[in-house]
Amino acid sequence: MCWDVDRNTGVVLSDVTYTPLRGTPTRVLKSASLAEVHVPYDSGEPRFYDVSAIGFGDLEQGTLTQLTKKDCPAGRLGSFRGTAVLCSEEQPRPFAYKSAVEKGVLHGSDLTVFSVSEIGWYDYIIEWHFADDGSITPRAGATGSLSPFQFADATGGWPTGVGSTRFSENHSHNIFWRMDFDVDGEKKNAVEQYDFPGSGTAKRTTKRTVLSRETAADIAPSRFWRVVNRAAENADGHPKSWEIDNHESDQYRGPDHTEDFTHHDMYFTQYRTCERLAYGNKANAYGTAASGCAPSVDKYVNGEKLTDPVAWVSVDFHHVPRDEDEDPMPTHWQGFRIVPRDVTATSRLP
Repeated sequence: MCWDVDRNTGVVLSDVTYTPLRGTPTRVLKSASLAEVHVPYDSGEPRFYDVSAIGFGDLEQGTLTQLTKKDCPAGRLGSFRGTAVLCSEEQPRPFAYKSAVEKGVLHGSDLTVFSVSEIGWYDYIIEWHFADDGSITPRAGATGSLSPFQFADATGGWPTGVGSTRFSENHSHNIFWRMDFDVDGEKKNAVEQYDFPGSGTAKRTTKRTVLSRETAADIAPSRFWRVVNRAAENADGHPKSWEIDNHESDQYRGPDHTEDFTHHDMYFTQYRTCERLAYGNKANAYGTAASGCAPSVDKYVNGEKLTDPVAWVSVDFHHVPRDEDEDPMPTHWQGFRIVPRDVTATSRLP
């Protein structure tokens, strides 16, 4: 893969390619990055838009943090314009498999790539795990400090400190990622939704829905999506794809008309160069979006045919503070996974 820095979205990965053990390289993603970090407080104000209004990758303003060997003790630091902002390191992953039949056990490894952005009182660790089994786990960790201001009472916050006189307000971290898929080549990519009706009954069925046009979708029990290239097959004759697993979201839904972009968990849109951010796309902090482009991801869904799909993945976390969050605040994580489905005909773990 390659990497660069965008002033709004921070570190951007591109040309992400997976090479299985004893296999050939398979392109996965043309690009991948944050698309918005939306932080509304439960009282209604404030409501922050950290990517579009502040920017995760601004070296001049200091939002993209300089890393040291203390941040990256076992890895390699990567520099952008002379400043170390990226760490890449190999990390152990327990139980890649254990098999009584094969009489073996393997502890795997991840290539972990991360950067840190300081936004207000929070330090956001933007992390990507690339596992040896081909799965990719983007996730964001929020740490740093709780807001020092009191916005709430017992109806919208939690008492922190001595007694019950000071309340830290509950708030949400609604994080969007933009994943420009390119499964084994830019052409012939399609999006499919799989549902398995019948939970709790004696029989279950499989329902496949081809999303031939731009779609806004929601997570549901026993539902997943995949981006598939039916022109690229593994040795068993099955088309290669990457499955999107996004089931760890609190599913925030904001007010109508002002936060319509939060009303769905997944968006699949046709690639357009100017569609960069999930919100504030025309009026972002640096004015870099092309004129004439829609302002938010919900407006990108306008019926275009999907031939070069981009997935916008929302993972929401409702943060109810606790005494343990007072400085330094332990990191809380949110994210999702994409996993290979039929990219190889058999397991390629050693």
